[in-house]
Amino acid sequence: MNKSKKIATLVMTFTVCSSIIITSCQSKPTSPTEPSEPKKATAETSQNEKATSDENQIQAIRAQFQNATPTQWGEKMPGIISKLPTNEKVIALTFDACGGKHGDGYDAELIQYLQENQIPATLFLNARWIHSHPELTKQLANNPLFEIENHGSEHRPLSINGRSVYGIKGTQNLEGVIQEVIVNHRLIEKTTGRAPRFFRAGTAYYDDVAIQVAKRLGEQIAGFQITGDAGATFNQAQVKNAMLQAKPGSIILLHMNQPRGDTAEGIKEAIPLLKDQGYRFVKMDPYIPTQPS
Repeated sequence: MNKSKKIATLVMTFTVCSSIIITSCQSKPTSPTEPSEPKKATAETSQNEKATSDENQIQAIRAQFQNATPTQWGEKMPGIISKLPTNEKVIALTFDACGGKHGDGYDAELIQYLQENQIPATLFLNARWIHSHPELTKQLANNPLFEIENHGSEHRPLSINGRSVYGIKGTQNLEGVIQEVIVNHRLIEKTTGRAPRFFRAGTAYYDDVAIQVAKRLGEQIAGFQITGDAGATFNQAQVKNAMLQAKPGSIILLHMNQPRGDTAEGIKEAIPLLKDQGYRFVKMDPYIPTQPS
């Protein structure tokens, strides 16, 4: 074999061997591992479980109170929180937003004053008002000065037998009481991310059975010691004078849904005077013990 043929043979041998080595070193492709199927404990499942639990609770309430007969009716009775249980010089300002045709306004001047002066308050919002002001409701809920509480679904006095007051029809039966509380309870929780602790009925009237039903639904009844603006009908001087009647632990009932009224002006006069007397303003929640479940 001549020299050129030997060289060609060596080149071919090297090429074949290199190919064999490279091929043998390559790893075989592997099929991707199938991800394990996620567990079914999703948010949707959790919500369904909560809905089932709520419905079971409501069924138990229906069974417990279906034959109950009320013996009391009014704004003040056992089971209604009319003042904070403290001797501290603190006052809870509470503001109702009633909703509906004549109650759907928003007193921006009032809320701005509270914010500028760092005055905490408890806001009782009706479902109709929330539906008209969903984004505003979220803004108020996100402000640490305020807590959002339940002012009912249709703004009705809470009665299991159809009692009325001030020309406003109350709930007609036990089912009406349940729906007046629970519908807005769920709406507030969905809108703000926090379930309300306190309920105040439209007109703040109740019978004693309805109070117990609301408590079983997880809400304590928030009454008041002082009517601060009489449904936003008081003039500026009347609002101021009413608020100056406050005592340690007073809960004052006012309104934040009537910007044409004089509530804001009266509050602006009263708050500096109350501060001069050594009073502080607080939300209800920190001062009211949680009721046993």
